[in-house]
Amino acid sequence: MAINKYTLSRRALLRGLSLFSAGMAINPLMSGNVFAEEKPLKTIKLAWGQTAVCQAPISVALKQGFFKKYGLNVEPVNFSGPTDALLQAIATGQADGGIGMALRWLKPLEQGFDVDLTVGTHGGCMRLLTPQNSGIRDVKDLVGKSVAVSDQASPIRNFFAVQLAKQGIDPDKQVNWLQYPPDLFGEALRKGEVQALATDDPQGWLLKKQHDLLEVDNNLKGEYANMTCCVLGLRGSLVRDDPATARAITQAIVDAQQWTADHPAETAKIFQPFVPGSVPVDDITAMLQEHTHHHHSTGAQLRSEVAIYVDELKKINVIRPDTDAQRFAEHYVPQLLPAESPHQHASTMAHMGNMPS
Repeated sequence: MAINKYTLSRRALLRGLSLFSAGMAINPLMSGNVFAEEKPLKTIKLAWGQTAVCQAPISVALKQGFFKKYGLNVEPVNFSGPTDALLQAIATGQADGGIGMALRWLKPLEQGFDVDLTVGTHGGCMRLLTPQNSGIRDVKDLVGKSVAVSDQASPIRNFFAVQLAKQGIDPDKQVNWLQYPPDLFGEALRKGEVQALATDDPQGWLLKKQHDLLEVDNNLKGEYANMTCCVLGLRGSLVRDDPATARAITQAIVDAQQWTADHPAETAKIFQPFVPGSVPVDDITAMLQEHTHHHHSTGAQLRSEVAIYVDELKKINVIRPDTDAQRFAEHYVPQLLPAESPHQHASTMAHMGNMPS
């Protein structure tokens, strides 16, 4: 009888285990929760320009759980200042990372800021706009004209200055760049104080629509069609000391960028509450569709793009002529995806010029 009792209890145990396993298979959420509770989420601070439409994928990553998918608890920091100040915040540890424009960040990096660029997030948010009757049909037509910019170190100014330099035009001497608060761009154009606007989205897209402006140029033409303009920067010490977390942040951003490219209308609905001025969801969708959120370069591809920008900024005397563009890119763009490679980040780039190869 004792043997029979043991047999029955053993059968009951196996039956119970079988039902439990079946339940876990039927309800994968239960299984995921069991394992998720074993490892707490890693908390990071991510600076976010909440009004910049090109940063909409961050709202997607928060809403759709992309950060949590990779074990991250992201504390978004609303950063409304200039992107060079954002870079400083990352370098000094006030934030673990953030997204900014490459053409704004490369000069501070050359000067030694301890920030790594881990993914290019998209292209296509810089625009050169002018009235339909201005007679300006090409960048070279800016010679002798006045152009509104947000500041003299604006990445948008730098981009179009590079295009002028490529045509043999001195952008500092032959074009008059006038600084205005961005919300006065339209008024400056209406009064005739400037003949063109060098601006980014959402302002650029909205001004073009509101005033029926001609888009003379942008960063989606020619060789720029498949280049990033904005990049994710991570604190250098985070990449060095905790590459797994750096990789997780980078992958979450990549996933969110692709989701945005695949679902622009849904992204617009998620992001619309952050855009000032009650911009319609359809307008935000149209902006997102013009950006290349499917282009999220990492590793060798991002290094190539950064090196191109470094060489181009030399043409307008922003980057030192003796800075080796390829070594610069290798120094500041770690290989985090799909596999990590050694990345030793020096504390300064002050002597990058003439570095031995």
